[in-house]
Amino acid sequence: MLEIIKDTVSYIKTHIQAEPEIGIVLGTGLGGLVNEIDIQTSLSYEKIPNFPVSTVEGHSGKLIFGKLANKNVVAMQGRFHFYEGYEMSQVIFPIRVMKYLGIKTLFLSNASGGVNPDFEIGDLMIITDHICLVPNPLIGKNEAQLGTRFPDMSEAYDKNLISKAEQIAQNLGIKVKKGVYTATTGPTFETPSEYKYFRIIGSDTVGMSTAPEVIAARHMGLPCFAMSIITDLGVPGKIIEVTHEEVQRVATNTETKMTKIFKKLIEEI
Repeated sequence: MLEIIKDTVSYIKTHIQAEPEIGIVLGTGLGGLVNEIDIQTSLSYEKIPNFPVSTVEGHSGKLIFGKLANKNVVAMQGRFHFYEGYEMSQVIFPIRVMKYLGIKTLFLSNASGGVNPDFEIGDLMIITDHICLVPNPLIGKNEAQLGTRFPDMSEAYDKNLISKAEQIAQNLGIKVKKGVYTATTGPTFETPSEYKYFRIIGSDTVGMSTAPEVIAARHMGLPCFAMSIITDLGVPGKIIEVTHEEVQRVATNTETKMTKIFKKLIEEI
């Protein structure tokens, strides 16, 4: 695996001007952040050696390099999911590549379904912890050069970054929630009983990504910050039929607030 990562990194380095400091993973309907990036290089996934190709509508499939808030960044415009049929090693492969490209911090975003009864559609939630109900991406042979066999996950999401983001949101007049994100395999949206179960076990919101990426990042010692946009509700009395198109629409309408927080937080790192 390490040789494959290095092979991909070598190819990418021949196409970029500067080593990125910040890695960003953009979720469903959240690709608008790239409009804030002073883009220097854009690489289609299909042209990058060993890279999977995103098959989900709303995930355009590009690795974007440039400057954001005066920092060199690399942004995944489209991520990979277990439900697409990929191995978990493929799902987290870009995170490992970004680490070897030089990033020091990882930012992630997603669209998710709120199960906390205090949440409303369009809310922003800073992720403080997660429950991972997909196969752990570290199962299998451990590469010691990537990280320890048994990585600690007591602080999966960086408390300092969370605190800074809260202050930034307050200064910008943007209301944010905090909570626990639960990752499931998908691709089905949840049943009412599943929503109930997720709330019982401690979830505030549920989605189909992010947690495996964070596990891979923490395995390699990368601090992580993540936000969810609540695009639908799994709360009794508020559950309605959900479509991927509706999730995209809500995410797109709300992402400008998340973009402001991300941009300012990256500036202050």
